[in-house]
Amino acid sequence: MRAFKFLSVLIVLTMLVAGCAPAAAPASSAPTEIKIGILAPLSGPVPTFGLSTKEGALQAIEEWNAKGGVLGAKIVGLVEDSQCTPDPAVNAANKLIDQDGVKYIVGEVCSKASIPVSEIANQKKVVQISGTSTNPDVVRDASGKVKPFTFVACYNDDTQGRMIAKFAMETLGAKTAFVMLDQANDYVKGLAEYFTKYFTEMGGTVVGTETYTAKDTDFSTILAKVAEAKPDVVVLPDYYNVVNLVTKQAKEKGITAPFVGGDGWDSPDLDAAAADGGYFTNHYSPTENRPAVQTFVGNYKAKYGGKQPDALAALAYDATNMLLQAIADAGVDDPTKVAEAMAKGKFEAVSGSITFDDFHTPIKPVTIVQVTGGLAQFHSQVMP
Repeated sequence: MRAFKFLSVLIVLTMLVAGCAPAAAPASSAPTEIKIGILAPLSGPVPTFGLSTKEGALQAIEEWNAKGGVLGAKIVGLVEDSQCTPDPAVNAANKLIDQDGVKYIVGEVCSKASIPVSEIANQKKVVQISGTSTNPDVVRDASGKVKPFTFVACYNDDTQGRMIAKFAMETLGAKTAFVMLDQANDYVKGLAEYFTKYFTEMGGTVVGTETYTAKDTDFSTILAKVAEAKPDVVVLPDYYNVVNLVTKQAKEKGITAPFVGGDGWDSPDLDAAAADGGYFTNHYSPTENRPAVQTFVGNYKAKYGGKQPDALAALAYDATNMLLQAIADAGVDDPTKVAEAMAKGKFEAVSGSITFDDFHTPIKPVTIVQVTGGLAQFHSQVMP
């Protein structure tokens, strides 16, 4: 009996000592690598956009890794071809998230692809930042509320459409405009609608609006209506591949009114001879003398064989840098905390000093680019 009591006391003491002992330190949760998914349309209608996005994002990642990475971890960029098209972009995003374990995405480029990707990102709590998707629906849900995990590094179609209208009226002296648009393209449709809204509010008159499809290559019927209307400006807020076709055919028909558009014009493959005399809004110009611009341009040329970076490259570079800075500011590999840090951050970027508004859209200057003498040249910069 005494032996049993002694044994019982010994067991109790052992349990008490064990309970008072410090817990074993958990294994370190610090990541050894952080994966960044890059959704770039390397095929499809705008492959130069995809290549520029890929190159700009990977340049930023390389520069961060040269300084030790982020949170002490190596940054790994995983590139997927998202084709500037909803279904391939959704499939690429799901692969990055579900198979590759990505928590952060740069892209997509095109609004019509970024919108469905943003739904997935917010459902799965993955931080997404698009360098170039300007449609407000990328960052706003159907009820008009901000999507907490999605950001853009570019101003939206509202700002861009307003600046095109303001420039056309105040700088070009336009009182009448003719609008051409692809009704099925969210980016093009949004810019056209905002231009029309602000141009008419400023006292201008839209003398014609005509639509076409993404497959159209002959614009003679629409251009005949443009020639008949004799507008002060022709508004073509589409991508460079369409701009090349339309402006070439317009010159062949003797249309002399300047064409104006948005950032979709910006590409090494823009036919500057056809678009000569035109203007477009953009996020940066490589000919601007600001030190941040010239440093980026110099490093990009050194990395990519002397190639001049377009706005797609600059915005992908900015978007990736802002994302990595937000991870560093959050101090932890946690998308929720990174999204919070991003929303509150202030970033010095190639495209300007950036803070985010309540809808995760940057407040920054708008660049006007003029196509003249076979080149796209910096014209001016204005704050919205």
